[in-house]
Amino acid sequence: MYKEYFGLKEVPFSIAPDPQFLYMSERHREALAHLIYGMKADSGFVLLTGEVGTGKTTVCRCLLGQISDVTEIAFILNPKLSVIELLATICDELGISYPQHNGSVKIFIDLINIYLLNAHSQGKQTVLIIDEAQNLSVDVLEQIRLLTNLETDKRKLLQVIMLGQPELNEILARPELRQLAQRVTARYHLEPLSADEIEGYLNHRLAVAGVERPLFPINTVNKLYGLTGGVPRLINLVCDRALLGAYVKGEPTVSLQLLAVAASEVFGKGGGGKAENNFFHWLLVALLSLLLVLGIVFLVLLFRQPVYS
Repeated sequence: MYKEYFGLKEVPFSIAPDPQFLYMSERHREALAHLIYGMKADSGFVLLTGEVGTGKTTVCRCLLGQISDVTEIAFILNPKLSVIELLATICDELGISYPQHNGSVKIFIDLINIYLLNAHSQGKQTVLIIDEAQNLSVDVLEQIRLLTNLETDKRKLLQVIMLGQPELNEILARPELRQLAQRVTARYHLEPLSADEIEGYLNHRLAVAGVERPLFPINTVNKLYGLTGGVPRLINLVCDRALLGAYVKGEPTVSLQLLAVAASEVFGKGGGGKAENNFFHWLLVALLSLLLVLGIVFLVLLFRQPVYS
């Protein structure tokens, strides 16, 4: 709606994981390097974790754009699967035919093994990428580990990349998954953008969308970090709504007032993202705790008063 008004070729702050919009902050560059290293290491498991909206999937899409033609990819976006469903999905992604209504793990494994051996004989690498991997059950994780046992005398036939929220690390720390955890040879935790990176992030996305001039003055850039905590997805949501507001008001750039209104629409009446909301949340908890302690002290003192007959 506002593209023509600002002279944009594309919407600059979409939350879709479009790799061309990926801003290569130091953290995102390191995350991508870990994924590339893990694939070349030919060692089993690569792990990328990060909070919601930090850009894990976008980094992975960027990785896919750099993969050679000799790499076969199975990409699982919905990991809430049973073991049978997981194996069937891997077959579907790799184009492996299997008997209709098959419920045998062995048949799936045999078919996948034959595929992997054929791919290896042709000089191809096969990679399984699992997004939202924190949703995998223990049984499915164990089956994935067993899949990495498929190998020749010299190399693994299947490389696994798992993307997930921080709780994925806690899941892999369970005693029953220690064998899988020991096979993770490259892991990286993707942090949100720093305050100094926000301006570069905004300018990069605007430039890719076709506008070189800054649409967010420096005072709004500083405010954005406080509102979003540097989380790219939250930045995109607020900025998209703010540009819409500027278009409606007929303003050439986003003012602090427009930014505040946009934030209130995105986050609710509080208008604050993770950074500000966490502060007020803990402040409220502290005040309530203090009132509770004072109440208890008052009751103790009240009941300790001597009773006169």
